[in-house]
Amino acid sequence: MATFNTEIESGFNILKSVNEGSKKSYVKKEIDASYIQFHFVTSGKATFIFNNDAYKMEVENGKYIVLYNPMKSLPINAVISEKSCLISILISIKKFHKLFSEDSNNIQFLKDENINQKYYYENKISNPIFLVLNEIKRFDENSSTKNLFLKAKIYELFSHLYNRNRDLNIEQCPFLTNEENFKKIKRAKDIIIKNMTDPPSLVELSEEINLSLKKLKEGFKKIYGKPVYQFLIEYKMELAKKLLSENDYNVNEVSLKLGYSTASHFITAFKNKYGLTPKNFKKNY
Repeated sequence: MATFNTEIESGFNILKSVNEGSKKSYVKKEIDASYIQFHFVTSGKATFIFNNDAYKMEVENGKYIVLYNPMKSLPINAVISEKSCLISILISIKKFHKLFSEDSNNIQFLKDENINQKYYYENKISNPIFLVLNEIKRFDENSSTKNLFLKAKIYELFSHLYNRNRDLNIEQCPFLTNEENFKKIKRAKDIIIKNMTDPPSLVELSEEINLSLKKLKEGFKKIYGKPVYQFLIEYKMELAKKLLSENDYNVNEVSLKLGYSTASHFITAFKNKYGLTPKNFKKNY
């Protein structure tokens, strides 16, 4: 297994563990209580072991965890499964707090009342974050600009993780005084993503989630920051970047996977969004 540990600056490290073999491997590193840890599994699986094997946490492909316990150290003791990649960001809570000094009360574990509380969180890796992680994974370790590049990419990653406009919570959105409405709007998002090659009409969608058309439109925009189909187009564009950069799919195959009637429609949409054609994006990447 290849393991790269880069100290970007004092109190700020990135650990990249790539196991391309057919056997499990292990990562161990002492981490004191002043650090917050972000662990991203971009392929395969990683199992984190705590308290001398008393507790184990499995993190599967496409998920990440955030760990912070100001009361005790949390050393990294992880089993990396075969054909797996784990990217870990370790940053002191003091340095992390400075990054979000103006927004700290919008991040749960940085709120004043929670500053001495332990924090464990697990979630899926979004497409924009996957793209950043892939750039980190593939970057030349011997580059003279490595630290500058990694620092910029990690800041970009944090901006995606803590973008308040991505998923507003119930308290921040006046429309969501009814938790049931929140669940319905979230279900609407899941439905259009699942059926992105042939999405339902807004009327069909409102009927399926049992919410009026007006409330669907208003609620979706307030939660996700844009109308339903604009959200879907941007989701498809992000997915297109991921498919083009990660796989051997050609432009026609990606177009088909995203549900475009012709490749030319897909190429036009992609160029309008990113300023270059899918073919040039894939070539440059």
